[in-house]
Amino acid sequence: MCFALMMVISQETNFLVLWAGFVLIAFLFYFPFKIFISTEVNMSFSNDMDDEYEKLFRRLNPPRVVIDNEACKNATVIRVDSANKHGKLLEVVQVLTDLNLIITKAYVSSDGGWFMDVFNVTDQDGNKVTDEAILDYITKSLGTESCFTSSMGSFGVKQSIDHTAIELTGSDRPGLLSEVSAVLAHLKCNVLNAEVWTHNMRAAAVMQVTDDETGSAITDPEKLSRVKELLCNVLKGSNKYRGARTVVSHGVTHTERRLHQMMFADRDYERANNDVLDEKQRPNVSVVNWYEKDYSVITIRSKDRPKLLFDTVCTLTDMEYVVFHANIDAEGPEAHQEYYIKHVDGSPVKSEAERQRIIQCLEAAIERRVSEGLKLELCTTDRIGLLSDVTRIFRENSLTVTRAEVTTRAGKAVNTFYVSDASGYPVDAKTIDSIRQATGQTILKVKGSPEELKPVSQESPTKFLFGGLFKSRSFVNFGLVKSYS
Repeated sequence: MCFALMMVISQETNFLVLWAGFVLIAFLFYFPFKIFISTEVNMSFSNDMDDEYEKLFRRLNPPRVVIDNEACKNATVIRVDSANKHGKLLEVVQVLTDLNLIITKAYVSSDGGWFMDVFNVTDQDGNKVTDEAILDYITKSLGTESCFTSSMGSFGVKQSIDHTAIELTGSDRPGLLSEVSAVLAHLKCNVLNAEVWTHNMRAAAVMQVTDDETGSAITDPEKLSRVKELLCNVLKGSNKYRGARTVVSHGVTHTERRLHQMMFADRDYERANNDVLDEKQRPNVSVVNWYEKDYSVITIRSKDRPKLLFDTVCTLTDMEYVVFHANIDAEGPEAHQEYYIKHVDGSPVKSEAERQRIIQCLEAAIERRVSEGLKLELCTTDRIGLLSDVTRIFRENSLTVTRAEVTTRAGKAVNTFYVSDASGYPVDAKTIDSIRQATGQTILKVKGSPEELKPVSQESPTKFLFGGLFKSRSFVNFGLVKSYS
C-alpha cells in the first residue's frame, strides 16, 4: 500500500514533496524500531530527524526579503518573512548592525511559528541605503540563500589557519593590558585585531594573534600552552575573590557577540555594594507580566546609540528568552524598546529574582558599550611589539582606556579607543603633548579642547584601565567625545 501511495505521489507532485514523503515514512517506520536499540542512539536519531524536519520546513518556506526605498520618506524599509526559530531576530539584527546601518524603527511579530519583521534603517549619515552592493548583500544574507547555509551561521565558531583567537576575562586594574601586551610581545605574537570592553570592574577582550615567525596561526602546542599559562597568571593578579579565564583557539566567531557572552558568563551585571553610579545614567528597564496573554513585557528607555538594539537582543537570546513581539522607536535622542517575551520553556517570568536578573543583565548590556572620555583614532604601520610600546606610553602618562577596537588592514594598524585620566580627571593638553613627544612623528587633531571633558566619577565601574591600549606611532585623529557608540 505504501508503494502504491508513493507511485501516485510521484506522478502528481514534484520531487521535493516526494522526498518529504520518504522522510516521513522513514520516520514512522524506522523511529519505533530504534527505540529498542538504546536510549542514547534513540536520542541522537531524534535530534537528527528534528534537524532534517527543520531544514525541510525552511526549504518549503524560504525567507522572503523586501527592500523598499519608497515607503518611508527618510529611511529604507526592510521586511523579512521566514519560518521562525530561536535566535532568528538576532541573526537579522546582526546582519544589519554589521553593515553599520542605523535601525530607527522596528516591528517584530513571531507568533505561530512564522517570523515577520519590519525595519526602518539609514546609513551613518542618516540617509536611505542606496548602495546596490549593500542591498544585494542584505537580500542574500537574509533571503532564500540563507536557507542553504549552516544553521550555526555567524553565531558559530569557524576554523581558521590565519590566526589564533585569544579570549580574556578578569578583573580590571591599571596597566592590565600593558602586561598582557608585554607577554604577547615577549612570546613574539603579533596582534592583528582586538576588541576590549570594561564594565563594573571587569574586563573582557577578544584578540586575534599570529606567530611572528610564520605570519599565521600558532600551531606549536608548547607555545600555545605557554601563551595561555602566562596570560592567565597576568589576569589573576592579586584578586583572590574573582576568577580569570583565558581561552586559546583557532576559531573565528562574531567578536561583539562573544564579548557579550563572556561578560555575561563573568557576571559583570552584579553590582558592588559601594557602586554609586548615578541612577540617571542608568537605562530605565522594567519587566511586568501580562497575565491575560501569558507574556512578560520588557520596556527599555535609554539614550540612543549605534548597536543598541543588537546589544539588547543579543542578551535576551543568550538568556534563552524568545521575543514574540517587539516595537522599537529610536528616531529621537532617546530610544524606546518594548519586548513581549517568554522563556524557551514557554513560561513568562516566574519570580522576583528572575525579574531583577533580567533588569540587571539588560542594564549591563547597554552600559558595556558606553564610553566617556577622549576618543583617539590611530593609524600607523603594524609591527611586532607595537601594542606593547604604545600601552607603556599610555600607562606612563596615567591614561585609562575603557574601551578599544584594534584592526589591521594591509599592514596598517587602525585603532579606536576611549581614554581618560587614571585619577578620574579630564585629560589635559600637557598629557597630549607628552604623548606626542613619546611617539615621535605624529599627526594629531583634537576636536575641541581636552579640558572640556567632564570628570569621571571615582566610583565609575570603568574607572580602571584595561591597560593603556593598543598600537600606533602616528595619531591620525583625536576626537573629543562623550560617546555612546
